[in-house]
Amino acid sequence: MHDLAGAKLSLSVSWCPLSCVLFLAQANFAPHFFDNGVGSTNGNMALFSLPEDTPVGSHVYTLNGTDPEGDPVSYHISFDPSTRNVFSVDPNFGSITLVEELDREREDEIEVIISISDGLNLVAEKVTILVTDANDEAPRFIQEPYVVQVPEDTPAGSSITKVRAVDRDTGSGGSVTYFLKNPHASKFAVDRHSGVLRLQAGATLDYEKARAHFITVVAKDMAPVFVGTPYYGYVYEDTLPVGSDEAFEINETSGAISVMQSPAQLRREVYELHVQVTEVSSAGTPAAQAMVPVTIRIVDLNNHPPTFYGESGPQNRFELSMYEHPPQGEILRGLKITVNDSDQGANAKFNLRLVGPGGIFRVVPQTVLNEAQVTIIVENSAAIDFEKFKVLTFKLLAIEVNTPEKFSSTADVVIQLLDTNDNVPKFTSHYYIARIPENAPGGSNVVAVTAVDPDTGPWGEVKYSIYGSGADLFQIHPSSGIICTQPWASLDAEATARYHFYVKAEDMEGRYSLAEVFVTLLDVNDHYPQFGKSVQETTMVLGTPVKIEATDQDAEEPNNLVDYSITHAEPANVFDIDVHTGEIRLKNSIRSLDALHNITPSGDHMWSLEVQAKDRGSPSFSTTALLKIDIVDTEEQLNATLFQMLSRSPMAAFLMQTKDNPMKAVGVLAGIMAIIVAITVLISTATFWRNKKSNKVLPVRRVLRKRPSPAPRAIRIEWLKFRRTKAADKFVLREDPPNENCNNNSLGSALPPKAPAPPPPPSVAPSVGAAPWTVPTVSGSLARRHPERSPKPKAVGSPAQSALVSELRQKFEKNVHNKAYF
Repeated sequence: MHDLAGAKLSLSVSWCPLSCVLFLAQANFAPHFFDNGVGSTNGNMALFSLPEDTPVGSHVYTLNGTDPEGDPVSYHISFDPSTRNVFSVDPNFGSITLVEELDREREDEIEVIISISDGLNLVAEKVTILVTDANDEAPRFIQEPYVVQVPEDTPAGSSITKVRAVDRDTGSGGSVTYFLKNPHASKFAVDRHSGVLRLQAGATLDYEKARAHFITVVAKDMAPVFVGTPYYGYVYEDTLPVGSDEAFEINETSGAISVMQSPAQLRREVYELHVQVTEVSSAGTPAAQAMVPVTIRIVDLNNHPPTFYGESGPQNRFELSMYEHPPQGEILRGLKITVNDSDQGANAKFNLRLVGPGGIFRVVPQTVLNEAQVTIIVENSAAIDFEKFKVLTFKLLAIEVNTPEKFSSTADVVIQLLDTNDNVPKFTSHYYIARIPENAPGGSNVVAVTAVDPDTGPWGEVKYSIYGSGADLFQIHPSSGIICTQPWASLDAEATARYHFYVKAEDMEGRYSLAEVFVTLLDVNDHYPQFGKSVQETTMVLGTPVKIEATDQDAEEPNNLVDYSITHAEPANVFDIDVHTGEIRLKNSIRSLDALHNITPSGDHMWSLEVQAKDRGSPSFSTTALLKIDIVDTEEQLNATLFQMLSRSPMAAFLMQTKDNPMKAVGVLAGIMAIIVAITVLISTATFWRNKKSNKVLPVRRVLRKRPSPAPRAIRIEWLKFRRTKAADKFVLREDPPNENCNNNSLGSALPPKAPAPPPPPSVAPSVGAAPWTVPTVSGSLARRHPERSPKPKAVGSPAQSALVSELRQKFEKNVHNKAYF
């Protein structure tokens, strides 16, 4: 057996010893009222209201319901025992009639219990009926009469007193205005809203002329005003007409409009009625009037979805133009949208929402009953960006809430965004790196910078400029952003290799951004290697290298790296040169002056070499220099050193002091000579054993010796002075024709060596402004001169020292001769 809500089930059961019989009666469901919602004149009286001035005996409502089984139903109404019975109902037709007068000021709500019955089941509901106000109360003064004492010297326009009247009606019916009964014959005036009584402008009071003034103030209700406008009415397909030739009628007291014909007879969907209200004075004559339009739609039962309306009628597309980034909370006032559902009650309740990009706008209201003005409000101003969306499109959706059909409708909302200058020009990079050759001519392009302003029109135009300490040699095109060198600029990587400055991108309203520019000059091989002198002299101690050095003023490698080579020497197998350091040393096979004499029978110790310095740039530049080398042995170097020490020591001063006592000087000199002789003997002995060992014939074997890394030495030793044949005399120029078979490595050859070819002309000019410099070269052939061998030079001091020694020698000889002292 199932539990049936709202139904009554009768069971009859009998038992017998042998069998069981069960009799079931048919279920009977309870009847129910129709709920037709607000504004309906039939149903279950839900949200029903009645004006307080409704005449007694008026038909005010019709109870309406049904029974599921189709049984006849009856209607009943009852009240609480403590309240008045103000209504009666026809049990068969459900017509409710007002039987007692209403007074809102005394009772503004009436609670009743309505019920419906099918004879077996009874369903009761408690409803509350609202009694609405009517302008049935006259204003009454709180105080009457008003007696006021006023000084006769009261200034014109001063407030004298304030009168007040109260109207117990609500709304506009309870509003009171004030006026004087005879305003032209009085010195006074009253404010129509506040009731303040004032002395008129220009009026004066005179006690001697009039000691009292009698004024009549009238308090009056305001003119009738319709409330709750605009008015819309609906006629459903099942509405029961009252019956008349006219389509509609209005109750002149209650203002209720009734349909007089069947909905099927009404040919139009919408009716526009004009209702006029007239205030009746206490004398019964018409007074102030007001008029309001009433729109009545003829609709079926929940057979219309919610509909959107524009200013010209139903509309499913609404367009609006607005600037980007409006203020938060701003209402889109350009959209005039009304939504309406022609159904009644629950069938006319629907929800509104926006379908589209979320969080940008919100719609108000979100729930609508029957009809509402649609308002769209800005929710996220930052998202309304012209640069992201030129057009914002939404769907405005209205969908019924409590109906099985869930009728819905949509309208497109298209918002065209207008641009504003809300963006700053932005560079495509925070910094730009450029490299250009240092020999780039003036006006050469360096780098192109780009800044983008998403704004449109003039707001999106970008103007470029540069500034900074390193920007003097550069300029920028204000529109294209191309940076180039100044027409007069001369770049030099050796002077300044890097430049740093800023570039600025600015729009028409001064919004700007910055980026950094780094320009590096690429070194060009535009400098020759340069020796300190084109002809250099130096002394080489046997076994110790000498160094020649050239510098290249180019800024970067390999342009400033120099390689060295010996381009010419005779004979060519005496010297080696380190290609990277420029160190010149004798070949490993030459270990003594005797070995050197074997190569050079003339016995000369002064050599002239042509050395070339060549950079590694492309194209490569080279320079040659003539190097004069004086080769000495260790013993000669020691003698020269000792002589210089003596010449620079206090010995000279000592000789000057003892020139008058030669014996003392002789003793000192003898001691010094003995020391020198001892040192010479030691050096000679060591040299003898070394030479003897080197000349000894030994078995052939391979000896690997680690070449020491000699410390750098000065190119020229100033304190070594020897009398030798000038090195320049070793070379003479001779214009003999070149011999293709000349072998520079052969000793004693009668043919002179071939002169080296001059270096090729450079393809890149040297730096602008550099002083012209002639590359020393050798043209023609070189031949050795064989001067007479001169004796070994002796160390000679200054002329003063020589004269001093000569004078001492003469005195010494004189003393020995006179004194016979040995």
